[in-house]
Amino acid sequence: MKKKLTILFAIMLITSITYSQEIGVRFGESTGGNVALDGIFSLGQFSRVHGDISFGENGVGIDLLWNFIYRPLSGEAIKWYAGVGPFVNFDGSFGLGIVGELGLEYRFIGDPISISADWRPSFRIIDYTDIDFGGFGFNIRYIF
Repeated sequence: MKKKLTILFAIMLITSITYSQEIGVRFGESTGGNVALDGIFSLGQFSRVHGDISFGENGVGIDLLWNFIYRPLSGEAIKWYAGVGPFVNFDGSFGLGIVGELGLEYRFIGDPISISADWRPSFRIIDYTDIDFGGFGFNIRYIF
């Protein structure tokens, strides 16, 4: 049952990344590793869904975050965001938990590129219980 649910979750995440409005790469600490395929789908002017599939020394991780705050900080170029959502991790065992996100994004005016830095603390619930206050990362995305 866990395997079927995980496969369904992965297919939904890959589908959402395929149809995303921004796609890119995330470097830094994550639930699965230190490199992630990163996609964002806008839900309106001030919220969005942010999905990652990460690879590295901690196996494979899938994060699906809802950024319920996505607001300009200074003009239109700099925005800040905050969100929360579930994650799954496959590192020889199955892991499930909640991850938060707080970040700052810069969009280049006139160019379809954005860069951002974020912090993602996580709380792992299944397989074992753990809190990780690391999760700092840097994103580079192409805007469609």
